[in-house]
Amino acid sequence: MPDNTWTIERVELLKSHFAAGLSCREIACEIGVSRNAVIGKLSRLSLTREKTFKPRRDEAGRSRSKSVPRLQYRMLRKLFNETPPAETDQAIHSEQHCSLLELSEEKCRWPISHPGEEDFCFCGNRPLDGLPYCAGHSRLAYQPGSRQRRAG
Repeated sequence: MPDNTWTIERVELLKSHFAAGLSCREIACEIGVSRNAVIGKLSRLSLTREKTFKPRRDEAGRSRSKSVPRLQYRMLRKLFNETPPAETDQAIHSEQHCSLLELSEEKCRWPISHPGEEDFCFCGNRPLDGLPYCAGHSRLAYQPGSRQRRAG
């Protein structure tokens, strides 16, 4: 059974929509095929667009760094190099406990206790910039060499 997905009319529509600057998703909706079908056909037709750099923007409209994980890695490396390692049995003092409804980016998201229990809450201390946890909980969450230990 022949595949009639790409009729002459659809290919012409694809080319005209592509030339007009529509996205692959928009073209797919207009033509009535999947986005992947559009991408594949554009590739087979050797139709490409110039890549333009558009810096990512945060909610306030400021341009954002492309590599958030790299920034987090640098912050964690600094944390582990500058502060003595926390003992695993040493308690982290959470004086700003908060509920799920009170959580924000200005509060550590480390859970205290277990969900469903009466005393369940979150740490609430001030988190490190760019991370969800305070310094103490970041040391617990992001332990150096933890990936190597899991792989072995």
